[in-house]
Amino acid sequence: MAGAIPGPAAGPRRPIALPDAADVVIVGGGVMGTSIAFHLAEAGVRRIVLLEQQELGSGSTSKAAGGVRANFSDELNIALGARSLEAFARFGERPGQEIDLHRVGYLFLLSTADQVALFEESTRLQNAAGQPTRMISPAEAASLAPIISPDGLAGACFSPADGHCTPESVVLGYASAARRLGATLITGCTVTDIDAEGNKIVGVRTDRGVIRTSTVICVAGAWSAGIGAMVGVELPVTPLRRQIVVTEAIPDLPEMPMTIDFSSTFYFHSEGPGLLVGMSDPEERPGFHLDRSEDWLPRLTAAMEQRAPSLLEVGLVSGWAGLYENTPDHNALIGEAAEVSRFLYATGFSGHGFLQGPAVGEIIRDLYLDRTPFVDISPLHATRFRTAGLRAEQNIV
Repeated sequence: MAGAIPGPAAGPRRPIALPDAADVVIVGGGVMGTSIAFHLAEAGVRRIVLLEQQELGSGSTSKAAGGVRANFSDELNIALGARSLEAFARFGERPGQEIDLHRVGYLFLLSTADQVALFEESTRLQNAAGQPTRMISPAEAASLAPIISPDGLAGACFSPADGHCTPESVVLGYASAARRLGATLITGCTVTDIDAEGNKIVGVRTDRGVIRTSTVICVAGAWSAGIGAMVGVELPVTPLRRQIVVTEAIPDLPEMPMTIDFSSTFYFHSEGPGLLVGMSDPEERPGFHLDRSEDWLPRLTAAMEQRAPSLLEVGLVSGWAGLYENTPDHNALIGEAAEVSRFLYATGFSGHGFLQGPAVGEIIRDLYLDRTPFVDISPLHATRFRTAGLRAEQNIV
């Protein structure tokens, strides 16, 4: 079952002393925070302090399904996903950590002509960006994922370069490398306020003391709106519960792609000898709910009955609930605030944050160092909602 990065095997952990000052304070210790800490430290930035209120990776990252892909309908998301896929493929060398990457592909199952047309267009965009995505028949989809029923499918989309890996291992790799390079990562430390003089940040207040700093990077996921409010920056991020279960071992289970039934959002991928299974819930209401919903499992069962009926005979051994960090257009918020200097943010990924973590680490590093990122992320600035500049990302569940 997913969880935070484990601590030492035995003995009490001695708290890391809170530094008096830092060049940059990162708020949030998931994949985004640790990726940014690594990329900044690798670039030679000194006095980096990352603050996490619980344990590293204990928020949304540890509850993620672990999918990694460039199969999106938006060119910017395609670029972020593709860049991150390259980094995941080299993760064993840089930063140096085994992440159990399985490039088994992503398979979207499509039930209507409109869905097929949507994915035909996004496939053209992905192909133009160098991705090997292709449209396939229901019969080929069933050959790739034999446990599905192709009845009622109008087509499918397969991106063979995509796959899944272990979120906790990614966080561990980035965190360990960031520490080796001199960054200070502090867990069990809650940010309570951010001090500013005029429009300049001068410090971060925590439940363990104050750190003098001129730069804050907010990567607090579903909790980001509250961090932004401390300096008068609106980050329209809403928490929404998503749930996952893991099945018992399935004999003779073949290796299959990460498979998503686009109509129902029911999805699965291999997890040890069984399957990790999830689905969104159209009845879910926003909020910091981490308990297990009693109504979700019957809806999941109904989706299984239609698309993978053999799974109804398989028992469940574990499960958990986590939080999506949704924005109004289901696209991320990445940029630097104009209201106060210097407040940078990367949040609101609406379910695809883990898979974009490596690319976003690069981007925030470059924004901090006043470099030009590898892709123009100005369309993802949080102010886009003031000017009706919403972006439509269709390939999400």
